[in-house]
Amino acid sequence: MEMEIARGQMIRQQIRPAEVLDGQVLAVFSELARDEFVPVKYRALAYADTQIPLPHEERMMMPSVEGRLLQSLEIKPTDSILEVGTGSGYLTACLGKMGQSVCSIDIYPDFIAAAKELLADAGIANCSLQSMDATEELPAGTFDVIAVTGSMPLYDQRYADALKQGGRLFLIVGSEPLMEARLVTRLSATEFASETLFETTIPPLRNAPRPATFSF
Repeated sequence: MEMEIARGQMIRQQIRPAEVLDGQVLAVFSELARDEFVPVKYRALAYADTQIPLPHEERMMMPSVEGRLLQSLEIKPTDSILEVGTGSGYLTACLGKMGQSVCSIDIYPDFIAAAKELLADAGIANCSLQSMDATEELPAGTFDVIAVTGSMPLYDQRYADALKQGGRLFLIVGSEPLMEARLVTRLSATEFASETLFETTIPPLRNAPRPATFSF
């Protein structure tokens, strides 16, 4: 009961004030128990608007950022989705509830193993998970929606190239202290539109290319 109250407060005090008003997104946040996807020792923070530590020096996104990510992608029930960075599995579960299918990849096999169990416990069966370094390769095929949950110091066109026509890509580009969340839409085989959504800071994808540095 206490966690259910906290979940409602999260929606009223963090998600809605972040201008996340899409009914489908709010319903998913209301239905899914975020605390089940949080490491036990941080479970009291499950519904706080903070980045929660994960193993390997990774962190869960703040709920307000997760909400803005989901809203910006305008996910349809028929969408095929690629998630880069499974992490705790919570955002994977949200995507699974909103789209037709989710392929989620993560460089850490233990994240994949834990997320598989949590998704099964939540009754979400339309997500396939695999361990893969996204900086080296991406799953075969193209997708309606791609969500990259780790930042990248340099924009990587490969993610946009993996979109179907009309597909949407969410990613965060830059280095601390300045990173920007972007929405990239594929207009045609060769045309893309990019929109800056907001500024935030999250850990980078492991092995993500960085700008060249010069020494004198």
